[in-house]
Amino acid sequence: MQDNLRRKTRTVMVRDVAIGSDAPISVQSMTKTDTADVNATVRQIRQLERCGCDIIRVAVLNHNAALAIGKIKPRIHIPLVADIHFDHTLALRAMEQGADKIRLNPGNIRKPQHIEAILAAARHYRVPIRIGVNSGSVPRRRGHDLVRDITRAAQEYVAAFRKRGFDQIVLSLKTPDVRTTIESYRRMAELTDLPFHLGVTATGLAEQATVKSSIGIGALLLEGIGDTLRVSLSGEAREEVRIGLAILAAVGLRNPGIEIIACPTCGRCSLDLVPLVKQVERRLWPLRQHFTRRPLRVAIMGCVVNGPGEAQDADIGIAWGKGRGILFKQGKKMRTVNKDELLDVLYAEVRNEMDAVSSSHA
Repeated sequence: MQDNLRRKTRTVMVRDVAIGSDAPISVQSMTKTDTADVNATVRQIRQLERCGCDIIRVAVLNHNAALAIGKIKPRIHIPLVADIHFDHTLALRAMEQGADKIRLNPGNIRKPQHIEAILAAARHYRVPIRIGVNSGSVPRRRGHDLVRDITRAAQEYVAAFRKRGFDQIVLSLKTPDVRTTIESYRRMAELTDLPFHLGVTATGLAEQATVKSSIGIGALLLEGIGDTLRVSLSGEAREEVRIGLAILAAVGLRNPGIEIIACPTCGRCSLDLVPLVKQVERRLWPLRQHFTRRPLRVAIMGCVVNGPGEAQDADIGIAWGKGRGILFKQGKKMRTVNKDELLDVLYAEVRNEMDAVSSSHA
């Protein structure tokens, strides 16, 4: 996607991470722990930081969870968002404890005096707020036009904020239905210049969640809509981050560092390719951050039909056939390798490329 096609928005700062305008699209996740369990929550956030998570959200169910934010913050490196429902005082406590951003649900925090108290604290602590509209909690209107109901709920909440002089707002409009989600964001994009947090909610287990999130989030990103995102799935938070990063890489908005190309396998494949590709991914993952200017393309192909061509197009590639692999580098045949040395050869070649990149930057 070309940069000039991206929707122009205002910028909202979440501590040191910018959301909107020309800022990189950030990837978020949400901890699966009891927030009041500080050690478990910090441990999970640090895992997510290593995976590439840019912003983390925690559930604030009670005052113990709100107070835990003050203990979590000094031990993590990325901005922390407090997820608030029903009890407005939890937002106040979370900001006192150093939350970098608050998420509010218009469906369950509605009293004007509660909104006023939250906005006063947000101005005092310089904390932005995400208005997180979910289809399950919006007031349903006559006719049951869900897109209309979602966008109207968002508009009314934004108007209440702006009436009180507050505009440090990020919007999300999530539903479990891909079409409804896409149309809600499209419609809202015509009505405001606020930055958007993208997501399809309640998507289920990893396979279905990956498909629905990739279609919903990916379609909007390709239209230039979206400034930060979370892939919601019933599973590990690390998978949310990895899928989110993969979506951004697939639409050309994030450099994955190392891009692994592998054939889909068929009856022509002359080795058990899938376990090898998984091993390569695990072994090369820690090196990805060294390739910042463009991704290093590594190809592992299992037969002689398309394999040599694909391998030659990669920076480093191995095309397999007749019990041996041919190593290609920058389109040139280098040597043959056997199955037992494939992992070590690829790793060594990637390390060589990494050293070359480091030397050129010195």
